[in-house]
Amino acid sequence: MKLSDYLDSTYLKNSKQSGLSDSKTLEKVHALTEEAISNGFFAVMIRPDYVRSVRMLIEEKNAIVKLGTVIDFPEGKGTVTEKISEAQKAIGDGADELDFVVDYTAFKKGNEEKVREEVELCSRLGLKEEKVVKWIIETAALTDDEIAKLSLLIKEIYLEKLSAFPVENIFVKSSTGFFETVDGKPNGANEHVIKIMLENASPLPVKAAGGVKTKAEAEAMISLGVKRIGTSSALQIVLGEEVKNNY
Repeated sequence: MKLSDYLDSTYLKNSKQSGLSDSKTLEKVHALTEEAISNGFFAVMIRPDYVRSVRMLIEEKNAIVKLGTVIDFPEGKGTVTEKISEAQKAIGDGADELDFVVDYTAFKKGNEEKVREEVELCSRLGLKEEKVVKWIIETAALTDDEIAKLSLLIKEIYLEKLSAFPVENIFVKSSTGFFETVDGKPNGANEHVIKIMLENASPLPVKAAGGVKTKAEAEAMISLGVKRIGTSSALQIVLGEEVKNNY
């Protein structure tokens, strides 16, 4: 198992969240990209605002690292039209992968039709353009039963509407890493929720994101069956170092 092949090196803070200027944030994103290239990580995952600049950097370096971005991040409450518009721009700017935040709030309220519409139409857009599409379900906001049902729903939409496209190109993904929990509860991937996702999403692949901080945790996720891991600590993980940041 080559750990770097599973890792999406991630930086998803905007300037306000990072406390840095726009130019300093862009510098940080470029440094992340250089690090991903140097260490053979599968992908770099960044905000849409930086996609065009990072695409130019990747081409400049003649690198093979994939470029991913997030859509309707982090709450997923946008309309289907808004999601599609943001995705179209990201594709035009050079993104290889689109990680959509599903409208998990609508799902929790029983509005399954909104979820069905956005998953079908947004996935079709990305898949037709030969992009990889991932659906972030925000496990920390859901009960175990809701995690199972939403993972199953995304699978059913693929099987019913999108099965002409390669199954390996549409993922169910655990978390944004930005959901605020109470009482210090984890807000991202853990073995319990990943097992529920794997049981209900298969044959769709699963991406574990949010909270994977150590080499042992990453290897455990891969052993469970995840195909990708999103982490802001990719270099420390492959080096087996202690991760001290909270993001």
